[in-house]
Amino acid sequence: MEKKLYIETLGCAMNVRDSEHLIAELSKKYNYTLTDDIKQSDLIIINTCSVREKPVAKLFSELGVFAKIKKTEAKIGVCGCTASHLGSEIIKRAPFVDFVLGARNVSKISEALDTKHAVIIDTEHDESNYIFEEYRPNPYKAMVNISIGCDKSCAFCIVPVTRGEEISIPSNLIIAEVERSVQNGAKEVMLLGQNVNNYGRRFTNKSDIVNFTELLHAVSKIKGLERIRFTSPHPLHMDDAFLQEFASNPKICKQIHVPLQSGSTEILKAMKRGYTKEWFLDRCERIRTLAPNTTISTDIIVGFPGESEEDFEHTMDVLEKVRFDQLFSFVYSPRPHTLAAHFDNKVDNTTASRRLSELQARHTEILDKIMESQLGTTHKVYFDELKSNSKIAGRADDGKLVFVNGGEELLGEIKDVTITKTSRSLLHGEVLS
Repeated sequence: MEKKLYIETLGCAMNVRDSEHLIAELSKKYNYTLTDDIKQSDLIIINTCSVREKPVAKLFSELGVFAKIKKTEAKIGVCGCTASHLGSEIIKRAPFVDFVLGARNVSKISEALDTKHAVIIDTEHDESNYIFEEYRPNPYKAMVNISIGCDKSCAFCIVPVTRGEEISIPSNLIIAEVERSVQNGAKEVMLLGQNVNNYGRRFTNKSDIVNFTELLHAVSKIKGLERIRFTSPHPLHMDDAFLQEFASNPKICKQIHVPLQSGSTEILKAMKRGYTKEWFLDRCERIRTLAPNTTISTDIIVGFPGESEEDFEHTMDVLEKVRFDQLFSFVYSPRPHTLAAHFDNKVDNTTASRRLSELQARHTEILDKIMESQLGTTHKVYFDELKSNSKIAGRADDGKLVFVNGGEELLGEIKDVTITKTSRSLLHGEVLS
């Protein structure tokens, strides 16, 4: 008998891929199909994020709403990073939750579903060799995990606690998964890991390829695969060999996320990031020298404990020098189980909010200039999503979102597009015949 699954995903691309794994397992083993209607669902899952405080607060407010509107017999499950760090506390606060499944335990969804009030949050569980059932919502592109967990000890980050130690997935399994996705219609793949360019850190089973540069080269040899993206690399591991492969390999999209966090070397040291402002600028300059049209995005935290006005000005200086194409920026949010949560030299909310506003306002000015400069340029766009009003969307090689007039005939195609209109978030263009 067919059953309905409603799943809400919060957080990063790793969570999105975890949700795909959950959907695949539940579809194949329990005959669940997806629904957007919570009231009709037989199983409700929230796949959670705990990187900041706000998503955690959102979890409990949404759970309360879901409990009131769900069918009497419908089950509710909490998965992901918040599940990992709160565990049984979730059921204490929300007794109507049927199970809690940690971010490192996705393959145990059957056990969780079949056990009332199951709490499965083993961060030492090894899923690196588990082959999940197949599910991809978009056949034209695929996300593929290359590692699980994180071995970094950034003072602000809870991820090592919720996802456990870093383990790399053997290269033969990665290549086989990419090949399957290509056979099913994908021309683009996104390689995922907490620190992708630290690939090879640890293997449970033998792997023929033991570093990220080699893996990129091997994946690019797969016939039918046209584009490779990846997220997120760590600035510390951006050695010259990696950057040379990134720049010279024509299948690697010229879009890279380089998480800064702070432009102050002193704050970076307190954050335990492992690099300096100078190293970060050097790596970005190297990228732009080797591949001048690369788009560079970043993450920035303002108001980290001890951040002075001078420290903040260093962050603004990096913004001016690199001119990021995309910026994910937040006021520092203390997280449990992290070193920085115990720091005394807090920055007051008024100051932190003012700094965030200043940073975002200046980046908006930079972004407007970047997007305006795209008028009249030509991009190779991979079309993978139909939109309303006879529009179709795709991504340029550098990651920019492009809309054109068109329909299904363009899906899965890579076309030259001339940009005819720009906005802050996307480009409009015309396909060249």
